[in-house]
Amino acid sequence: MAALTGVDLPGAGAGPPLGVTAQAPADATADRVGALFTDGLDGGHFCTAAVVHSDGGDVIATAAHCLDSPSTTVFAPGYRDGRAPYGVWRITGVHVAAGWTDGADPDADIAFATVTPDGDGRGASVEDLVGGFPVASGQSDEAAVTVIGYPRTEQAPLRCANTATLWSETQRRIDCPDLSGGTSGSPWLVDGALTGVLGGYEGGGSVPEVSYSAVLGDQAVELYREAADAG
Repeated sequence: MAALTGVDLPGAGAGPPLGVTAQAPADATADRVGALFTDGLDGGHFCTAAVVHSDGGDVIATAAHCLDSPSTTVFAPGYRDGRAPYGVWRITGVHVAAGWTDGADPDADIAFATVTPDGDGRGASVEDLVGGFPVASGQSDEAAVTVIGYPRTEQAPLRCANTATLWSETQRRIDCPDLSGGTSGSPWLVDGALTGVLGGYEGGGSVPEVSYSAVLGDQAVELYREAADAG
């Protein structure tokens, strides 16, 4: 696996056994992950996203199907129990592949977006506040993956780690219970780097026990670079 940007990597820390889903501790890793809401915190969260490293400090990664309405979507990193400790951030730009915009290709169900504070003044970037995951491609077919995401019914993120398998040449699979609706866009982390997002085949899976991610390849890397340059 070749990380594109070798930046600050939060420690994985002790967690539940492989294949067991539990609430994620409030730590440096979970703070980089947040919920996507409609309009504001009162609008209900529907997907998950994560801050990734960029020179501008303003890029997040999620599933492409989570950004159908970017003008009304906001991001709350570290969201927990009704509070957004690092503020609310609105979407300023979306970068998705033509395969998604033209035909909702599940192999293109990954997006990068730029964000800015929801309010007056620029101030610190979101990455200044919580850090950002490096983006990596070329991961092994059976890597140990940690997924962190927000089911719609939960007010704190859940975490599960397990060995992912290559379901097809373009899709990876992980067995983790309770990753239900709302966890789309959740980062797939290998050694502290983002190697995919929950999405792809069947929108990330048709049952809570099995989740998918499109393989992060050259096309996704180019989207990431475009978003970083735009920011």
